[in-house]
Amino acid sequence: MESRKSRLNLPAGMESSLRLDSIPAAHFPAIPKTPSPSKTTYGDRFIPCRSSSRLQNFALAEKPSPAKEGGNDAYSRLLRAELFGHDPAPYSPGAQGSPISPNKNLFRFKTDHSGPSSPFSVTTVAAHDMAVEVSTPPKVPRKIPKTPHKVLDAPSLQDDFYLNLVDWSSQNALAVGLGTCVYLWSATTSKVTKLCDLGNRDGVSAIQWSREGSYIAIGTSLGDVQIWDGTKCKKIRSMGGHLTRTGVLAWNSCILSSGSRDKNILHHDLRVPGDFVSKLVGHRSEVCGLKWSHDDRELASGGNDNQLLIWNQRSQSPLLKLTEHTAAVKAITWSPHQHSLVASGGGTADRCIRFWNTCNGNMLNCVDTGSQVCNLAWSKNVNELVSTHGYSQNQIMVWKYPSLSKVATLTGHTLRVLYLAMSPDGQTIVTGAGDETLRFWNVFPSMKTPAPVRDTGVWSLGRTHIR
Repeated sequence: MESRKSRLNLPAGMESSLRLDSIPAAHFPAIPKTPSPSKTTYGDRFIPCRSSSRLQNFALAEKPSPAKEGGNDAYSRLLRAELFGHDPAPYSPGAQGSPISPNKNLFRFKTDHSGPSSPFSVTTVAAHDMAVEVSTPPKVPRKIPKTPHKVLDAPSLQDDFYLNLVDWSSQNALAVGLGTCVYLWSATTSKVTKLCDLGNRDGVSAIQWSREGSYIAIGTSLGDVQIWDGTKCKKIRSMGGHLTRTGVLAWNSCILSSGSRDKNILHHDLRVPGDFVSKLVGHRSEVCGLKWSHDDRELASGGNDNQLLIWNQRSQSPLLKLTEHTAAVKAITWSPHQHSLVASGGGTADRCIRFWNTCNGNMLNCVDTGSQVCNLAWSKNVNELVSTHGYSQNQIMVWKYPSLSKVATLTGHTLRVLYLAMSPDGQTIVTGAGDETLRFWNVFPSMKTPAPVRDTGVWSLGRTHIR
């Protein structure tokens, strides 16, 4: 490299007294460089050329140590893996695709789903400090027995979609209407008691226990409503008002509501002597579904006119008219987990369970069950509900809410499953059908622990004990 002195043409005698590093760079004139024909000229600052730089010089080359043959092999591979990740093509000095041509994924983040391959992996050392996705074992689905744990023989149980002939009291007594009679079956002792016989000219069309479980209301084929003391088997009073059969009943504290084939809903107050205190007119056909909300503020009624109507305690006309069903609405249940949420089921031409927000009348969801919906009941223990069905499957289905995924499908009845009631602990349901049987199913868990498995058995509710 030629000296700067020869290019500056300094006068003689100044070479010894003048130092190049004492002269500011700005004093040097811009003199063009003349490259040497036999030698490459470089600038005074080193800027490497990227195309010709050897990046492998900065990598952890897997070379054996000259002092210790193989001594640093394992350490180098481990350190390289932890810093740069695993390279599918390890460095080899003579191999094609060496670090002279860097991998295109260099300096790119990559998630390794294959799991840690080193005891010093980040996922094992700092899993709690980083957002590492940890797979959790799938939840084991609850097993629901496919067969009833108990069967009661119930002769003369009518095959009529519009009647409600089975109810389970909070005192653990089951009431069943068979023909002109009402029988009580104790779930504790299995004792059967004949409550009443309405005589040959009348029949039982509806049964409903009061919430305290001491009184039972009976709707008759002639349109009357009778109140009985279930513990003493004594009739308290009888109330009229309907022109024809009373097929559905619903309690609200001291108020008993009744629905009839005459299209009307009557409110009976047990504290006053009259037959009824108010009449609700809104349906154009028989009233077959009736349920008060859990807070007693709203009443849902369903009819053979395919309507679901929502009333409150003071209304004489419905607050909401929900007309999306295309068949009779008998099945109604209120959610015990969410305010103003009610579900309704349609008959053979509809087959759907629909979910409604009664605050605004919006339909929240709908599921086509594939068969006539006869009854609905919402579990108080878990956010699930059970439906019973008629044409053409005659099955019982358990649903999760709000996903509406099926938990179980239960079969066994040979005719439409027209009747449904739930035990006071919320774990067992009883279903009744025109096949003259009542079947008990362990369906829902308890509030804290799963429902116990009980012994199966068959009892008679008519042919042995009752005539």
